Amino acid sequence: MNQSKQRFFIAVVPPPDIEQQITEIQRYFAENYNSRGALNSPPHITLQPPFHSLAEDVPKLEESLNQFCANRLPIPVTLSGFAAFAPRVIYVDVVKSPELLEIHSYLMSYMEATLGIVERVSQSRPFVPHMTVAFRDLTKENFQTAWLEFSGRSLHFEFTASALTLLLHDGSRWNISNQFPLFA
Repeated sequence: MNQSKQRFFIAVVPPPDIEQQITEIQRYFAENYNSRGALNSPPHITLQPPFHSLAEDVPKLEESLNQFCANRLPIPVTLSGFAAFAPRVIYVDVVKSPELLEIHSYLMSYMEATLGIVERVSQSRPFVPHMTVAFRDLTKENFQTAWLEFSGRSLHFEFTASALTLLLHDGSRWNISNQFPLFA
């Protein structure tokens, strides 16, 4: 019996055209500021932070996510400008829409109630939806310079998230494992 634990998280992934443009910004940070961490996953908005699941429990996890998404509406998402978690992280700011705040809250409660998955740290912090472009591998010095460059930069995208995405860590990076359409 394979008892191996796998790491997952649940997120909203933008459509391919927006994903590509955000990836270009991440590459810019890798090339100009030596911050490559954000390239270890597709651009995304985390709804359920990383958690472990046994390989044998993945079908149950996926079935639960299907059920969760089956009676949820697609979510309007607006990306607007840049913001930061000083002194290390720079991200594309995501407008805190009621729909996004609600699905995050419901998903966290649902994961705890149906699967016993609890993320204590994020329960104690306010939800700040964001799309990371420069990660914890950004030095404090590079953060200062990059933030001067990006703090006033405009960026605006709107899309409708029509699915939640389950991402799986393969030991070196995060990959899309499955997507769960929002139907209601």
